[in-house]
Formats: sequence, C-alpha cells, structure tokens
Amino acid sequence: MIDAQMGVCAICLTPGPEHVDHDHKTGRVRAILCFNCNGGLGQFKDRPDLLRRGADYLEGNVWKPTLVAPGVYRLPS
Repeated sequence: MIDAQMGVCAICLTPGPEHVDHDHKTGRVRAILCFNCNGGLGQFKDRPDLLRRGADYLEGNVWKPTLVAPGVYRLPS
C-alpha cells in the first residue's frame, strides 16, 4: 500500500507514512497516513462534516447561526 501511495501520506503527501488508517465502523483499511493526519482524523471523529467546517473556518468562513425568530436559529448547511 505504501508503494502504491509512492511512499507518501495519502492526505498531506509527506514521505514516510507509518499509520494504517481504517474505517472504525467497517474495519476497512483506507490508506497509510502520517502520525499527524491519522491523529487529526481521529480528533475530528472521522466525520467529514466536521472536517469541512474546520476547513471553512481556516479559510475565514466563521460559523454563524442565523436568527429566524426569537430564540430560533437556523444552522448553516
């Protein structure tokens, strides 16, 4: 698998990945990752929606709910 990835982390492309990443629900191996990328996915609970919100945040798109009625907020999608 490391050879198929040309010896780099499947996410950040740094050389020397050592951590086997897998889907915690199915057990299926996804790729070999570096320590930081593997840990980062775990910190975000393997949830793509959280990762997307994190990326939006880093790009300056701060999460803000919209007030639609007194005490009722619409969450951004």
